[in-house]
Amino acid sequence: MIGRLSGILLEKNPPQLLIDCNGVGYEVSVPMSTFYNLPALGEKVVLLTHLTVREDAHLLYGFGSAEERNVYRQLIKITGVGARVALSILSGMSVADLVQAITLQEAGRLTRVPGIGKKTAERLLLELKGKLGADLGAAGGAVVAGLASDILNALLALGYSDKEALQATKQIPAGSGVSDGIRLALKVLSKV
Repeated sequence: MIGRLSGILLEKNPPQLLIDCNGVGYEVSVPMSTFYNLPALGEKVVLLTHLTVREDAHLLYGFGSAEERNVYRQLIKITGVGARVALSILSGMSVADLVQAITLQEAGRLTRVPGIGKKTAERLLLELKGKLGADLGAAGGAVVAGLASDILNALLALGYSDKEALQATKQIPAGSGVSDGIRLALKVLSKV
């Protein structure tokens, strides 16, 4: 198993890279989150990898962090989610956003990723719940998950972006009801 590559970055053709490791060029597929954080061509690069061996190919996938690689490995275990879809998920949303979507059981956020339909999103929510270290503290929310989801959905319906709604939801104190939470979130958003 190839677990890590360290070498010189020779080519960048999204989502493919070519990395020279002591004279051997490795072709590696990476999610866009890793791709955007790569150094310039000719610079040294270090990637954590996952090797997939199939009957017709050996495919190498690279990641900028152990967290990304772990999430990728969890994703490919799910029926109907292959390597291409897993890379698409990691390209379309950060690990923290994915964990939060799983914690708050928000299929709508997952369906915004290209290649993810409603059924696949629901399967992801079901099978990943509790597997990504997704407790509410990790998601940053102080309110109960069901209430946070209701407040978040209300803010999204009012036209706020995901990022704005999530930031406002994080600042709502524990024990707030839905209507109080929405009111407090709107106050936070009006100050921005």
